[in-house]
Amino acid sequence: MQDLIISISGLRGIVGENFNASVALRYACAFATFLKNSKGKKKLKIAVGTDSRPSGDMLKSAVMAGLSSLGAEVIDVGLVTTPTVGIMVTELLCDGGLVITASHNPIEYNGIKLLTSKGIAPPPGMAEKVKALYEAEEFTSVSSVECGRITVDHSGDSNHLKRVLDCVKRNQIAPCRFRVVLDSVNGAGGRPTKRLLSIYGCRITALNDKPTGMFAHTPEPREENLTSLCDAVKKLGADIGFAQDPDADRLAIVDENGRYIGEEYTLALAAKNILSHQKGTVVTNLSTSRMIDDIAKEAGCEVIRTPVGEANVAQTMIKNNSPIGGEGNGGVIDLRVGPIRDSLIGIALILQLCAETGKRISELVEEIPAYEMIKEKFNAEKKQAEKIFTQAKKTFKKAEINESDGCRFDFEDGWIHLRTSNTEPVIRLISEFRKDADSSKYLDKIKAIIEKATG
Repeated sequence: MQDLIISISGLRGIVGENFNASVALRYACAFATFLKNSKGKKKLKIAVGTDSRPSGDMLKSAVMAGLSSLGAEVIDVGLVTTPTVGIMVTELLCDGGLVITASHNPIEYNGIKLLTSKGIAPPPGMAEKVKALYEAEEFTSVSSVECGRITVDHSGDSNHLKRVLDCVKRNQIAPCRFRVVLDSVNGAGGRPTKRLLSIYGCRITALNDKPTGMFAHTPEPREENLTSLCDAVKKLGADIGFAQDPDADRLAIVDENGRYIGEEYTLALAAKNILSHQKGTVVTNLSTSRMIDDIAKEAGCEVIRTPVGEANVAQTMIKNNSPIGGEGNGGVIDLRVGPIRDSLIGIALILQLCAETGKRISELVEEIPAYEMIKEKFNAEKKQAEKIFTQAKKTFKKAEINESDGCRFDFEDGWIHLRTSNTEPVIRLISEFRKDADSSKYLDKIKAIIEKATG
């Protein structure tokens, strides 16, 4: 049995194996207790939403029961995207929020993401304190008359769309009448994204848009999982294809030729749009492509890199008043909408870029210097990962090494980043090299180290 994962990204586990209603209730109680202690408030208000997974309602009921038992007022915002919950936290002036979602993980998983009163993922210190309260079960239920009320608010989609439309106006896109194919993997993104595309005057073909949670393919928006989307774009002669993950905080792109161009280009193209209108610092993580550095340099701007995790990126964006940021996994953050990854604003910014330049996606991609990026993951427990890091540092001792998040090795012709996942018991290997570089001389050594450590 796998261990339950509790990290900066919240809690995640396999339903019926290591994650059940009791676990969800305890974690919600720990979060409410932390908020009570930190805010000095007896009465809290907390928003709760879910993605479309079949286990979501069961876990949401447990979460709301736990919050109510500690006296918190609970607002059920329904089946919505993760960024929508973040927006509702701020719209309803809540003390925090919880999202029942396992993001891109397969259907057997579910989880709980935490949000602060600013609608942002919690910093590491806060996440650790919630984890400690959960493990110690240091929370006290209130009496019958002090239990919190549970109410329902279904205005999430409208509030979310308003914020996006305030950033990218309808008339900036609608005249182009883009033909768009959207794959929402039967997650939470289909309903609001179809509304947004309709407002923008797009001709929409929706794949897997019913929020059943019965994923039509492996939910992570990677190339091998999106063959149907690529085929549909090509067959229909569409201008672009978009793919979301189940909670719609990540976005991948398919060009007009039915070619998967990937998640790395999502942030790159969004940044290209924003930096063409205003100067500012771009914030991203250590695993994101050097394309973002090239785009920023062309615009006369700088890039700040942080450890992986949207909380790290978002906090740095706020500190530097950054106009755009995010992660290379398809997560775009625009503070005008909210300090959280959001596929809807990503879609709006990319369509706006196409409309303003008059260029097709393939043409915009060709303008960006090309690199070869490889993303892989290997099953590895914590002790195995430590052995891998130690041996890799010995092997690449001449490289520039950054250990702020796992180990990143920078070479003249590229880089390799090794880190343990916040969401599953794996070690992630991300590498990027120039097209003309011989990356095998580095990657063969790294993979041999991983194979030896993991068997």
